[in-house]
Amino acid sequence: MVIFDCDGVLVNSEVISNELLRSALARHGLKMTLEEVIETYVGRSMLSVVAISNELLGRDLPDNFLKRLQIETFKAFDERLKPVDGIKQVLEELQQQNINYCVASSGAFEKMDLTLGLTRLRDFFGGRIYNTSQVSRGKPYPDLFLYAAEQMQVEPARCLVIEDSLPGVQAAVAAGMEVMAYSVRGADQALKKAGGLVFNDMRDVLTHIK
Repeated sequence: MVIFDCDGVLVNSEVISNELLRSALARHGLKMTLEEVIETYVGRSMLSVVAISNELLGRDLPDNFLKRLQIETFKAFDERLKPVDGIKQVLEELQQQNINYCVASSGAFEKMDLTLGLTRLRDFFGGRIYNTSQVSRGKPYPDLFLYAAEQMQVEPARCLVIEDSLPGVQAAVAAGMEVMAYSVRGADQALKKAGGLVFNDMRDVLTHIK
């Protein structure tokens, strides 16, 4: 079975989201480069993003921080969001080969419903979409991937995870699953060191599973 992360793996939402997050944090006094935002937050739930930001700031962000950020992000998605290059071909081939697959993401269900809907990927997954609200601990803990495997009735050792973040790779390795680490930046040593097979063309997934 193949388990896909969503943001940055199925849809190109990571760059959009992190640009907006960087701007939103800067408005509240936490100035970071885009690279620092990606390194600090990618792969984590929004509740974790707020907790980390509060610690870095030494005070709490406003109560409406996430709501305002969500409004800005969803507007940007409507204008700029696209499926990751090659992902539709991968999903179509998995269907043809009768290979089970699902989504396991830190993203909220509302967000995934929007992003997968805008990119016309939602119908590929049906109800096979899971997120961290269904488990006790998010990535880098293995809980979400183990939960997805349990729901799909597949042994963890028979799962291939497609991730793009360090916490995601760490979670997959901790779950005892093979993991391919998608990186548009090319050879990402942190992802490789964590145990991911780094690749930069989504169609390589099909080559790997043959």
